[in-house]
Amino acid sequence: MGKKDASATRLPVEQYRKQIGKQDYKKTKTVLKATRLKAEAKKNSSGFRDAFLVIAAIVLFVLCLYAFFYLNLSTEINLDGDED
Repeated sequence: MGKKDASATRLPVEQYRKQIGKQDYKKTKTVLKATRLKAEAKKNSSGFRDAFLVIAAIVLFVLCLYAFFYLNLSTEINLDGDED
């Protein structure tokens, strides 16, 4: 009798977890496997995306630096040509 009373006073969190567990059993194994593979692929692809973003940022910075110096040197050359 004591065990029945103890199990009746569950926390809402435990009831929620049990409900979610029941829903997972309703899914087929193929659906669960596909979901797991999709999550792993998403996790693994983030490394490539981060590396690509870092490389793109460096290239963009170098291009901006190049354009800045190119424009500064081209205006100095034009000024020297006008004075002659």
